[in-house]
Amino acid sequence: MMRKLVVTIMILGAAAVAISAHHETAIPAKISKADMTGSIFEREDMIRTEHDSGNVTLDVTTLLSSDKKFASGMYKSGKSHFEATDPYGVDEFMYFIEGSVTLTSADGSVQTINAGEAVTLPKEWTGIWDTDGYTKIWVIYSEDGSGL
Repeated sequence: MMRKLVVTIMILGAAAVAISAHHETAIPAKISKADMTGSIFEREDMIRTEHDSGNVTLDVTTLLSSDKKFASGMYKSGKSHFEATDPYGVDEFMYFIEGSVTLTSADGSVQTINAGEAVTLPKEWTGIWDTDGYTKIWVIYSEDGSGL
């Protein structure tokens, strides 16, 4: 009986190793110094969008979590202005590498975030976003996965 149990455990153990070998390895998502100087926007998965205003944005997602609720990447935008009359919709951390953005919240308070500084916008934020252009690293959490 003991020998049968040992053989069964060995077979189950081998099956577990075989099953785990078929899963993809999770790898950290690095943004290198070269990426931060702009080379990241040369990647094949970069998304270029020309907006109605004529502003062009470049966006690269470096990580999308397995539950599709958390993501990170880099984004570049030219001059833009928009009014968020509806809540922003996602919690977003932004670290500005180049340029700046001026955020005027619905209560009239104003904050300017410059290169080398960071800001976190809560999903409930409403206000005005003004910029002459910027490049940022972004990290977004969205409870329902929308906006990623």
